[in-house]
Amino acid sequence: MYVSTVAPVGTLSQKRRLLKQPWLHVFAISGMVFLALFAYMPMFGIVIAFRRYDFLDGIQGFFTSPWVGLSHFREFITSFRFGNIMANTLGISILKTLFAFPMPIIFAIALNEIRLPRFKKTLQTVSYFPHFISWVVVSGIAYALFSTEFGALNDLMVRIGLIDEPLDVLTNPRSFWTLAVVTDIWKGLGWWAIIFIAAIAGIDPTLYEAAEIDGAGRLARIRHVTLPGIRGAIVVVLVLSLGNLLGGGVSGSNFEQAYLLGNELNNARSEIIQTYVLKVGLRDGRFDFAAAVGLMQAVVSLVLILSANRIAKRVSGSSLF
Repeated sequence: MYVSTVAPVGTLSQKRRLLKQPWLHVFAISGMVFLALFAYMPMFGIVIAFRRYDFLDGIQGFFTSPWVGLSHFREFITSFRFGNIMANTLGISILKTLFAFPMPIIFAIALNEIRLPRFKKTLQTVSYFPHFISWVVVSGIAYALFSTEFGALNDLMVRIGLIDEPLDVLTNPRSFWTLAVVTDIWKGLGWWAIIFIAAIAGIDPTLYEAAEIDGAGRLARIRHVTLPGIRGAIVVVLVLSLGNLLGGGVSGSNFEQAYLLGNELNNARSEIIQTYVLKVGLRDGRFDFAAAVGLMQAVVSLVLILSANRIAKRVSGSSLF
């Protein structure tokens, strides 16, 4: 009886590929280890959301603390601050979805219509820069511009007579949502436009030529060629944005803005779920209650992203997964 000792072709090709690309596999494995350590292992701490946990008990308290069921969730929902916190979180995120989400699409389409390559590349490169500026620096810029005492923009407008007294932008609760949306647009416009610029680059140029031969103008080509060509990218980003309504829109920047630009004077409009969890967890030492609020936010976000993805698939035929 003859037994073949030749390895299957598929096995040999996989081994050769592994030997030829060792560093690529190391890179991929490093990412998996990172996710395991910082994304999956911390999920073990979710258990304290259902316990009366005391920080002094340490890790042992994860197992020995008494069970309290859903009491932490009920406490948050019935809290007098629940309505205000949810209104701020949803309000800022919805405004970002309505105003900050379309801006990168419009910007990408506008860049595509520019016929001067050097100017186009310069404008695109300059638009990326704010993304690499941390929110700490952005908050510093905001204070330097809008402070009622030494703000450069306020001082300029007073000097030229546009306003009689400095605008109270940083401490006025009614101004915080506008400030959050405007700074988010400025910081993320160029970065998020990369996705749509890449999608536009993948559109077959012959479609534009055919549309132009048929007599379609620039706006008609945008409507019937460009927008349908990037529909998939728009749906993906929109699904992520809707699924992250409790986390700050697609950019997820609500926490940084609320924490750095928020203060005691505008707290009524700047306090959101993330900052509330931080304060209750670290300041008050209520890690169990903070874990419950964070878990509720995560579950609602998961439901939102699944629902948005399903609706997008039914309506447009495109989806995230």
